[in-house]
Amino acid sequence: MLIKRKSIEAEANYRSGPRAAATTAQKSPRKAKFAPITLSELDGVRYLHFGTEWVQGAMRLRKPDWLELEYAQQMMAWMLFVTEPKYIVQLGLGTGALTKFCYRQFPQARINAVDLNPAVITICESMFKLPANDERLNVVEMDALDFVNDPANEGQIDIMQVDLYDATAKGPVLDTAEFYEACAACLTPNGLLTVNLFGDHPSYAKNLKALRFVFDNVLCLPEVHDGNVVAIAFKSAIKLDFPVLYERAAIIKEISKLPAKSWVDGLKETAKSTCTLSTLRTK
Repeated sequence: MLIKRKSIEAEANYRSGPRAAATTAQKSPRKAKFAPITLSELDGVRYLHFGTEWVQGAMRLRKPDWLELEYAQQMMAWMLFVTEPKYIVQLGLGTGALTKFCYRQFPQARINAVDLNPAVITICESMFKLPANDERLNVVEMDALDFVNDPANEGQIDIMQVDLYDATAKGPVLDTAEFYEACAACLTPNGLLTVNLFGDHPSYAKNLKALRFVFDNVLCLPEVHDGNVVAIAFKSAIKLDFPVLYERAAIIKEISKLPAKSWVDGLKETAKSTCTLSTLRTK
């Protein structure tokens, strides 16, 4: 997400490419509609685009269940704090990378993914090896805002992963305190949320302010991909115990191959900044 790569189809097709989008924006106000879905491939990796050069997700063809992008790996940093989640929700499907990884890595957990665009779900099934729905996996076509405001979800979710971007890639499409309050209401008392933010954009400060207002702790990992910043928001306040976190990171590395030590290094690096421990608030 938020990595620039030219989409083969978008560049070849002027009517669906980035130049066409700019021309349309000049002629009339932006209308609420889905951007064209396009694909590109390079060095054995397939990328998803919404008609522009911005990458919305990626899959290594020989390792379809692996988290190819570093920011997607960081979205799993909640594993440092929660070892056996029972219910994981993904808001914004992308290529289904996080959904697939959680489905394979946590066989005891129920996995729910929500995306408003039916074409995204279809392309994930046909081109990104998203498994079919079963007793544990449920991918639904739905507005993420409607999902988090559904009373049936209140207090049910252990882990929520939020990656909600459109073709403009200027920031999360849902970024208000009200949205994050609804997310927090869906979490269990010890639940947490990870969210993909765009650090090199005014939306970053807006999202952090909203997250800090709602959650007891907000931790940020170092920026990757020249823009992506993953924030970890805790419903209940925590105290960072770095020796314990490094021990946990070693276990995560062994069982999943994810570079968890780098997450702890990142948390340690930013622990004294305004993005981490200073975000504590008293209720």
